Amino acid sequence: MSSNSDNFWLISVPGEKTPQESWEKVSKTASAYSSVFKFNIPNLKVGTLDHLFGLSDDLAKMDTFIESVTRKVAQYFSEVLEHEKDKLAENLMANNADCFTYVTNFEWDHAKYPPKQALKSIAETISKQVSQIENDLKSKSTAYNSIKQSLTALQKKQTGSLLTRNLGDILKKEDFVLNSEYLQTLIVVISKSCQDEWFANYETLCEYVVPRSSKKLFEEGDQVMVNVTMFQKVVDTFKMKCRDRKYMVRDFQYDESTISKDNEQLKTLEQNKKDKFGPLVRWLKINFSESFMAWIHIKALRVFVETLLRYGLPVNFQAMIIKPQKKNGKKLREMLDTMYAHLSASTDLSKKELSNAMEIPGLMNNSADYYPYVYYSLNLDFLENNRY
Repeated sequence: MSSNSDNFWLISVPGEKTPQESWEKVSKTASAYSSVFKFNIPNLKVGTLDHLFGLSDDLAKMDTFIESVTRKVAQYFSEVLEHEKDKLAENLMANNADCFTYVTNFEWDHAKYPPKQALKSIAETISKQVSQIENDLKSKSTAYNSIKQSLTALQKKQTGSLLTRNLGDILKKEDFVLNSEYLQTLIVVISKSCQDEWFANYETLCEYVVPRSSKKLFEEGDQVMVNVTMFQKVVDTFKMKCRDRKYMVRDFQYDESTISKDNEQLKTLEQNKKDKFGPLVRWLKINFSESFMAWIHIKALRVFVETLLRYGLPVNFQAMIIKPQKKNGKKLREMLDTMYAHLSASTDLSKKELSNAMEIPGLMNNSADYYPYVYYSLNLDFLENNRY
């Protein structure tokens, strides 16, 4: 679960004579337990009651979907930054402001989502926009991860143990007898504690081992790498004798063209990753902002629709963002429940009257998050515990 310090309450209460009076009433009382900010929603096109019923359920699904995409973008952003994760917070911005500032100073984007449009049209526009972000994220992450995984696999070969790593950057041409019709040089990895034993006995492991042909080439941890030259016809026998003594013969043939090719591949992958990193970071920064702003607009639509279903017409309400103080959430909840207890009775009555006719999303919600006033939680923690 996320830290409570990132949990906000998005509520809507019915207007008194004016929404301003409701704002003053709540903020005056709640300020002892929280920080309170106006959440201004424009006069949107109401439509019919039937449309509101259906839209309420659709908006709930969109809310979940868009939050999920927003968190996916944030999580992948964290993965892309790798060793610079401490820079994630400064990149998770919404319209050039941090998420807290954007939410607590929310302004409806009239250019993108004209208030005179039908609510369903606005919701569908937002949903399509975020669906495109999700699709683009999948394609971009697949392309970048492919390069990253190939690079990681190649780097592991360069930096693993002597038993598994690529030896091209360790061994030299002079460590081998090359282009011989009869002789072959093998590379053997032995335990550091077995060095004396190896040099005392390698010439006698089988016939036709070239005397004094073994040298210590490289040491790492408790492993030592040596070479040894013999006639080709006894290579299989020599390997068997090595296995009996727990000496590991590496399957390696010195080939300058192969070594050069591996080095070039490594350089190419490193450059490809570097070339894609900058554009990908810019895309993630832009589209986190777009997705986050879309999410908050969907929240605003949910508040608006649920408010109409709860309080009816004419439109007269005040939406607010509340940031509970640490350990004061329970007191704040009790205060608000007491302040708007009269709404519970009227809502319960409405439920009884409507239960035989239809099920109303939101209004008929009997979940633990149901309160007399319109309430939605808002979690702005994008830095930890996200899954992608």
